Amino acid sequence: MRTRSFIAFILGLLVVPLIGIGSNFALAQSEVERLQNEISAKNTRLSDIEKEIAQFEIALKQVGAEKGTLQKAINQLELERKKVQADIRYTENKISSTDLEINKLTLEIGGAENDILQNEEAIREILRSMNISDNESMIEVLLRHKNISEFWNAFEELESVRSSMANKVHLLSSLKGELEDKRVANTERRDELVDLKSQYSDQNSILTNNTATKAELLSATKNEEAEYQAMLKAKKDAREQLMAEVRDIESQLQFILDPTTIPSAGSAVFRWPVDSPYITQYFGYTKFALQSGAYKNNMHNGMDMGASVGTKIYAPLTGTVRMTGNTDLVPGCYSWGKWALIDHANGLSTMFAHMSQIAVTPGQSVQTGDVIGYVGNTGYSTGPHLHFTLYVKDAVEVKQFNQFKAVTGCGAALSPFAAVEGYLDPLDYLPPL
Repeated sequence: MRTRSFIAFILGLLVVPLIGIGSNFALAQSEVERLQNEISAKNTRLSDIEKEIAQFEIALKQVGAEKGTLQKAINQLELERKKVQADIRYTENKISSTDLEINKLTLEIGGAENDILQNEEAIREILRSMNISDNESMIEVLLRHKNISEFWNAFEELESVRSSMANKVHLLSSLKGELEDKRVANTERRDELVDLKSQYSDQNSILTNNTATKAELLSATKNEEAEYQAMLKAKKDAREQLMAEVRDIESQLQFILDPTTIPSAGSAVFRWPVDSPYITQYFGYTKFALQSGAYKNNMHNGMDMGASVGTKIYAPLTGTVRMTGNTDLVPGCYSWGKWALIDHANGLSTMFAHMSQIAVTPGQSVQTGDVIGYVGNTGYSTGPHLHFTLYVKDAVEVKQFNQFKAVTGCGAALSPFAAVEGYLDPLDYLPPL
């Protein structure tokens, strides 16, 4: 009977851990289900806000197509404010949803750890007991039983225990794999939460700037259309003068491109820097255009993508932020506004201008798809958009305007400069639309 008692004891060890941890286990499972329901509700709310944002995007495109008037500018700022507020609500809900996911994962990790501990202890007990049993010879076990039938029944039950033992070891391995997956997911959610909180801060800054811009516009124009048109003309004239200065500076810079140092044209090495890109102006800054003078009005040194204020700008490829700047800090410098320059390991550099908010700092490493800033209307811009410039990395340098010319409209403002040969057409390195 000692063998039967031993087997019953072992089977008990195998069964008890599978039952769970009683009421505590049930409470934990109930909490996990409650959190999952809250997460589902948040996801529904996020979907609703996404639709609201999409409606604002449509309205902003319609306003953007209107003739440039003071009323249009005010309407656009008001729509931008509402759209950014919707962006903020979306981020708030995403933060809340991510918090819930972290809490759910924490509970699940605790449950998995507890299951692992119980299974490990059960396996240790089984191994100790089986070791005692294995010290007995088959003859000793046979002699303890009244007949062969009873012996074989006991033997079969012992084999069942060994099989269950193997299953429990497999379950333990699965639990450990599940635990590791949940820990990885938890780390990812916590990293996401940090990014979301940073985005929330940026979006609130954008909203504050929007309010200030509207107040400045009304103050500068005295709410008069004639004043607004005169201001636009003055900005345009100053911009044309500045661009002539830049062309003059860059025409004197020397650079000889070694094609082997950069990817070949047609290789899609970058991702698009914004979602759903809409090109409003193409690249046209070439040596031929500069020398011929026939393309003066189309000598665009990058590519413009129309997007509303607050639209996220993503790093098109892993790299390091070389420099950021804000030419608006110099009054009367109608240039890039807020900009960032990123160097990539493939011999190329990318520049992003007219941002409403810069989300990176010089020296920072970024990964493909990281948020580096937000579309805006800073600097000289006739409407919110992203100006995206592509350089050969060795050709571009960041300097103050007055390091090239003593008298200039931008003075000490920092800006990237490159010989014309150092500019590339971004479309040659982006995926097809």
